Amino acid sequence: MTEQPNANPQQPGDPAGNRLAPRPLARPAVDPAQAATFGRPRGVDGAFDKLYQPGTNGQAAPGLNLAPPTPESLAEAFRRPPGAEGVVLERPQGTNGSESSVNGSEAPLWTTTSDPWRDPGSGAVLAGPAVQQDSEEEKDAKRPQGALLSLPEVLFGRRVQTKALAMLAAVALVIGAAGGLIGWWFADTGSELTGQASISEADAAKERPGGSIADIAHRVAPAVVSLEVFKPGADAGQQGSGVVIDTQGYVLTNEHVISAATADSATKVTAVFFDGRRVEAKVVGSDPKTDLAVVKVDVDNLTALQVGKSSDLAVGDSVIAVGSPLALQNSVTAGIVSALNRPVTAGGDGGSAPVIYEAIQTDAAINHGNSGGALVDATGALVGINSAIRSSSAEGGSIGIGFAIPSDYAVKIAKTLIKDGKVVHPDIGINASSTVAGSSTMGAQVRNVAPGGPAASAGIKEGDVITEVGGRLVRDSAELLVAVRAREVGEVVPVRLVRDGSSLVVDVKLASD
Repeated sequence: MTEQPNANPQQPGDPAGNRLAPRPLARPAVDPAQAATFGRPRGVDGAFDKLYQPGTNGQAAPGLNLAPPTPESLAEAFRRPPGAEGVVLERPQGTNGSESSVNGSEAPLWTTTSDPWRDPGSGAVLAGPAVQQDSEEEKDAKRPQGALLSLPEVLFGRRVQTKALAMLAAVALVIGAAGGLIGWWFADTGSELTGQASISEADAAKERPGGSIADIAHRVAPAVVSLEVFKPGADAGQQGSGVVIDTQGYVLTNEHVISAATADSATKVTAVFFDGRRVEAKVVGSDPKTDLAVVKVDVDNLTALQVGKSSDLAVGDSVIAVGSPLALQNSVTAGIVSALNRPVTAGGDGGSAPVIYEAIQTDAAINHGNSGGALVDATGALVGINSAIRSSSAEGGSIGIGFAIPSDYAVKIAKTLIKDGKVVHPDIGINASSTVAGSSTMGAQVRNVAPGGPAASAGIKEGDVITEVGGRLVRDSAELLVAVRAREVGEVVPVRLVRDGSSLVVDVKLASD
């Protein structure tokens, strides 16, 4: 590979020849008219200052034409007097500008140091105006001040003419009226979407007399807890409600709320109070046949709910449901008693036996999570334990048909669980089914009789239709079961039945299940 010759000519101070040479000078064409006006005089090649130098007595350099010299008469008339190079042109007032006044005892009024503007030979500098301006304070001080009048002097001192006062009042009225009209016009022609709203506000406080729903909810809330049933490591758990029925820490709830804890000891139950406290709850006992259970918490200063008599309820009485529906703690709904002594069959999922109990029907909204919560009357007393709902949707939302276990029966089961940890129920010793529609007799038809049981000992046979137990009407198998469980173990109960179209009564001594 051969080296290319360097295209740049070598420059002074650049032995390697790496620097570019200067570009050739390009000069635009000059207009002859401008050159004649602004160009150098003919025959002059250098600068003007070289053509005329001091000491030449005003003689022009060769080839340069200058203006003719000043006539001697004009120069003598306008030049300074001999020996007066340091004296300014203007003399002090009262003199005629003669030499005696300049060289005498009188000093000039202006000099080059005191006022350079009056020295023709001084340089141009910035300075203040030639005429001194007065400040605002000085103007106010020089302006004559008139007498200041007070309002009483203007109105009553007869210092102002009555006509002038009347005109001033008329002008004020005209200005005020004009301002009012302009404001009214803007308000009337403004946007239809904007303006000044007139909002009616209620009183700051409301009356909450004793016995109102707000008063009852305030008193009941501390005694109703939310129960969380959760196994460590599991993805989900159960949630329901509970009612504190004793200050020692006993909480009454539904068995299906804590069923996971009774089936697996590793599952934990947590009670959450209305003030946010979270404590562990221990299972005291449960009764799957009545869907009731009792747990206990170790908490000081508990508020227990007063227990009322569900037997005193009547259809149409006001009731309030308190609990944690869908994990919404301390929810309160109100309604009435829709029906009493309603046999309800619930559960039976996953192969478990269905739960049958006599319930209070209410239209107070009850949803999942309300189970185990309180149903209280108009005095705030416990009359039921919310347990089940009837729904027309797969999600099981409230449609105004809810059921609660009556407090008389629920507290009875709770006391037995607290005392013994388990419950035994009276049993008649038969299996029965409801009679089919169109049958001549309505009741519970006996399907089989347990050998040696209470029914067999009383002479009840298969095919008999039971219509009453202890004077209580039986219309289906559910009513038969709740009628028997309303009695005590060992109690002798009269049972009315229909056999081959004939009605007869037998006495049955109830045994335990």
